Amino acid sequence: MDTKKELIIVFVRNPELGKVKTRLAHSIGNQKALDVYKCLLKHTHNVLSNCNYNCAVFFNDQIDNNGLWNEKYFKKFIQKGDTLGEKMNNAFEKGFEIGYQKIIILGSDLPDLDNDLIKNAFSKLTLNDYVIGPSEDGGYYLLGMKKLNSALFKNKKWSTNSVFIDTLKDIKDSKIGLLPKLNDIDTFEDLKKSKLFKES
Repeated sequence: MDTKKELIIVFVRNPELGKVKTRLAHSIGNQKALDVYKCLLKHTHNVLSNCNYNCAVFFNDQIDNNGLWNEKYFKKFIQKGDTLGEKMNNAFEKGFEIGYQKIIILGSDLPDLDNDLIKNAFSKLTLNDYVIGPSEDGGYYLLGMKKLNSALFKNKKWSTNSVFIDTLKDIKDSKIGLLPKLNDIDTFEDLKKSKLFKES
């Protein structure tokens, strides 16, 4: 497997009080929500630091040059666009422009992220046009493709339970590799179900 042609894009938010995990913060407060998010960031960083793929971190606000993401291992960019869909589309477009042939995108709120999941995603993408990992809330935690399809990022009600189904409709005539359904952390209910935060 030529990992030089494969790219992982990870979207992160700058960890600032009151600006991360806002739905979770309604239940546990801003400080604890920030602590949870920092833990998720560290977990994501640790997994990606030990994988054999190129990684690009897209920050929502400003590039962090003093935090977790060492330039030796991670390319750094700013998310561009007004909506989440536009931001993801532009990130994929950037990756394909650079020359990558298989790209997956994931968020920074998946406690079950590990190297096996990433390897499985790229393996499925090799055999299919797309790979997608559905989340328990009706969205997806991972999306991969071999050429840009901007339709996947349009006409979606982001952060709702229709995103996964609506995305499948866009690619119904393509070969799709599905990953296991997993729980990402957006709400207190998600947190309670998470093995990573069972002590929280």
